[in-house]
Amino acid sequence: MRTPPARRSRAPQAGVRPLEDGMDRGLALTLQAIQRQLAAMPHDLYLVRLIHQASHRPFPGQRLWTPAQLMNAAAVRFLRVRNREGYDVYFHPYAQAHNAGYILIDLDRAHPALLESMRTQGHDPCVLLQTSPGHLQAWVQVSRSRLPPAVATTIAQQLARCYGGDCASASWRHLGRLAGFTNQKPTRRTPDGYAPWVKIVHARAGVAPQGNALLQSVPPLTTPAWLPFEGIQRDRLPPAAVSPAEAAGIYQGCVQRWRIVERFPQPDWSIVDLWVARHLLGQGTPAVCVSAILQLASPHFPRRHGDPQDYLRRTLARAAFPAPGRAVWASHGPVSAAAARVFSNSTGGR
Repeated sequence: MRTPPARRSRAPQAGVRPLEDGMDRGLALTLQAIQRQLAAMPHDLYLVRLIHQASHRPFPGQRLWTPAQLMNAAAVRFLRVRNREGYDVYFHPYAQAHNAGYILIDLDRAHPALLESMRTQGHDPCVLLQTSPGHLQAWVQVSRSRLPPAVATTIAQQLARCYGGDCASASWRHLGRLAGFTNQKPTRRTPDGYAPWVKIVHARAGVAPQGNALLQSVPPLTTPAWLPFEGIQRDRLPPAAVSPAEAAGIYQGCVQRWRIVERFPQPDWSIVDLWVARHLLGQGTPAVCVSAILQLASPHFPRRHGDPQDYLRRTLARAAFPAPGRAVWASHGPVSAAAARVFSNSTGGR
């Protein structure tokens, strides 16, 4: 009788622990993928968001995770269940109101030699993900120190232009996908109807060789973007901050693009102020300019606010942090005021 050949086991990659006996294989493979991504993007805290693909609503609960929590089998099992229920799993290294030194590039129609091209330019990605066939996300570490929002946004846009990435997703705190989970977007389904897995193409920790050159390329005027705005008065704004006409154009442009008046018959302009502030900060607009835009262009400002400067401080402080919810500018019907309070203007990448 012929003896069946011995079952071959795949040797674990360096830095990744092998599959544990008795552990579900799918869970173990997801754990390995997460381990590889976190090992290549070391940080002390990560923001994790679960966004339901059909409703665009976030899953409530803990959003800040340590590396140990993200590599805990029970936690990963929980994330896998939510993923099967239609939630996409997004994350980024968290540094409060700053960027943690990691820049994300969303790439549609990425050419096969992308990794080699980035290496040639000295922009070696620490992580390259395939989020679905033909779609990639690259994380580039440009600094071991935190970066001001405007600096990180400028570098993200520069890299997006260089490699044909999505400039609309190039900002200092844009969310990327976490490896080991499926991409729930209907347009990314495989021909047989399955959601594709988010796979690691490349993972190696380290600052890109040209990271410092990218930092040096940012114009000096962009660097001090996160300026304190305590004590700013309407009649004491910096001369070059923004003119009343420019402020009105920017604010009303957001109102029109997001169809605020059509969606909300009686808009709560404090909520709209928050959305506008979050959008502008996400684009790298200096905080002092955002404050000026709200003062000069928010309808009937200061309205009923007894301390307008305190209102502006609180609005910009809240806008500095990602908020759960769906895109402000997506096509919606009328929305209740209660639901409007949890909307956000960023839900992640590919």
